[in-house]
Amino acid sequence: MRTRRTLLIALLTATAASPGLAVAASAAPAPSPARTIEVASAAELKAALTDASPGDTIHLADGTYSGNFKTSVAASANSRITLTGSPKAVLTAGGGYGLHLNGAAYWTVKGITVTGGQKGIMIDSARGVVVDTVTVHGLDMEGVHFRKSSSDGVIKNSRIYDTGNDDRGMGEGVYVGSANTLSDKSDNVTITGNTIGPDVGGEAIDLKEGTTGGRVSGNTFDGKGLTGNNYDDSWIDVKGNDYVIENNTGKNTTNNGYETHTQQSGWGCGTVFRGNKSTLTGATGDKQLAINVTNQSGGCRTTVYASNTVTGGKGLTNIEVTP
Repeated sequence: MRTRRTLLIALLTATAASPGLAVAASAAPAPSPARTIEVASAAELKAALTDASPGDTIHLADGTYSGNFKTSVAASANSRITLTGSPKAVLTAGGGYGLHLNGAAYWTVKGITVTGGQKGIMIDSARGVVVDTVTVHGLDMEGVHFRKSSSDGVIKNSRIYDTGNDDRGMGEGVYVGSANTLSDKSDNVTITGNTIGPDVGGEAIDLKEGTTGGRVSGNTFDGKGLTGNNYDDSWIDVKGNDYVIENNTGKNTTNNGYETHTQQSGWGCGTVFRGNKSTLTGATGDKQLAINVTNQSGGCRTTVYASNTVTGGKGLTNIEVTP
């Protein structure tokens, strides 16, 4: 076995015989330094979204940016790309998607406002996207959507309201996964510290079949404005597996606070509810439960802890409570 000393001697010998070897090794290009790209117009923003490199920060000046904005540039976990500005930096779409991260892994979107489109922030095939302290409102359909196996995403400390304005019941605040398929593995999405509602036309949060392992914590829901279309009658609908729903607070619902559903066999299972506070005053639906579990058979189990509380309505849950 060659020792480190033997290898060092061999390297020095080779370098002495070929001095160009050392020059070639030292001439390897250094990575480009991270940049801050200052943006003040829609055209500049579109260019920046196309030209950004890992480590860059795109900073939006206050103002209105009209159009649909899209990037497919991927970053990495150790060298993220950040799009940031104040709430007065407003992306305004006349339709379509306000901001579309299509394959744009490891982006952080922070501080800005997105409004006026069909959908707000769409995240497709993009791992590790963080949406932080944004405002999303005034949309025909959903606010923020993790889709096409966009795993390990985060939305936090954000405000979403006034969605679903086309009255088709597709105005969810945060949507994870895709309906009627198990191929969308938008797993391990964290939704924390957000204020969602009022006037959100669908559920505040919809967690679709095929998705697994997310966490919904510390959010505040106001269901005033629920349309009731497509059975939208709760703040959260859990159709995926192994979600943790904890320490959320909700008020104003047409029926229940939280629900689980089995849309496809083996899904809608393993949810844990703890520490959630539900106010059901004013609910008029048939159940009026803080936590309505629709499948508790076989291996499809839901756990509701006694730390959940309810005011108004007809009760905490329809399954046995765990101390």
